[in-house]
Amino acid sequence: MSVFHYKAVNADGETEEGDMDATLEAAVVTRLQDAGYIPILVEPVTRRRSARARRPWSFGKQRVSSRDVELFTRELATLLRAGLPLDQSLQTLIEVSESETLRRLVTGINDLVRDGAAFSSALEGQPGAFSDLYINMVRAGESAGALDTTLTRLADYLERLRDLRESITSAITYPLILVVVAGVSIIILLTLVIPQFAQMFADMGAALPLPTRIVMGAGEILRNYWWAPPLVVLALAFAVRNWLEDPAHRVWWHRRLLRLPMVGALVTRVEIARFTRTLGIMLNNGVPVLGALSIVKGSMHNRALAEDVSSAAQSLEAGRSLAASLSEHETFPKLTIKMIHVGEESGQLEDMLLRLAEVYDQEAQAAIRRLLTLLEPALIVTLGVLIAGIIMSILVAVLGMNQLVI
Repeated sequence: MSVFHYKAVNADGETEEGDMDATLEAAVVTRLQDAGYIPILVEPVTRRRSARARRPWSFGKQRVSSRDVELFTRELATLLRAGLPLDQSLQTLIEVSESETLRRLVTGINDLVRDGAAFSSALEGQPGAFSDLYINMVRAGESAGALDTTLTRLADYLERLRDLRESITSAITYPLILVVVAGVSIIILLTLVIPQFAQMFADMGAALPLPTRIVMGAGEILRNYWWAPPLVVLALAFAVRNWLEDPAHRVWWHRRLLRLPMVGALVTRVEIARFTRTLGIMLNNGVPVLGALSIVKGSMHNRALAEDVSSAAQSLEAGRSLAASLSEHETFPKLTIKMIHVGEESGQLEDMLLRLAEVYDQEAQAAIRRLLTLLEPALIVTLGVLIAGIIMSILVAVLGMNQLVI
């Protein structure tokens, strides 16, 4: 008999934790489900403590990437649909995997499955590799006897998240390169080029224009105190990070972020797409709506929206519909609430949520393109003005000296 620590969602949508004596993790899961709970995490107390003890010293261990998890999910779903048993499918993935990290992950899962653990419990036995959403989806698929279908949906879900993440990354790459190149150019001008003119101006002994003195002073400060700007940036980053660690501060900032022009609309579309897709997939796999909302709010990056989802869950528990509960919060677009209402009325809420996710994915892509259309020219003009200003401040002084010589 071993002691297991569990985290589960009750019928009211609240998260509860505790310890339970059992022989296997699967027995704990079964006992919690029989009691009306949705298990989120079940792990031996000894493993939990040892994982905590290893965490500060685990820098050398390679982390399982989201791409590895997506690849594992897609390949396992394909093998299961082909009729292979779970243990043989896992063994096949071990043999064909080219990634050492993925091979170690699947080996750990396969060992637990062969020892009698349920597949969802085996996934829980890989700390940090699989999210609560992933594990609960798999557990629901096991209960329904449709693990291959569930894994296919999960793979599609992970692929959509990756596509959105990559589109955002590729969108900010060019502006970031532009800022870096311009910043390096300005530093070279101030620290290498300007000092050459400074010596010439000093030899001439003429009074310099104010813009020239400002530029030369900036170059002198940057050359003598080059360590100050990085130190200031690090100090500000550390201060902001500590400030955002307070949940109230983070919610305040995330709510203000949603109100920023263009940026707020983009963040809202990305988060609503994640919310509707995640909720739709979980409901499609038989997870109760209150339990699904409790898990979905943990997957959202914007804590203001996550807080509104938690509040909506409480209204839902009081007997209101999901659409009516979400309509209490202005952070949710009217289109979302209307489509959810239609889905509830027609009994097709899951399909409507997934359609909404497609709509917001497309709107997010369009919002990114619009933002780049304005951002790139603004950056080019701003950085060009800065560099031109530095050059003009020197030319003005040089021309002034030429007039004095004449």
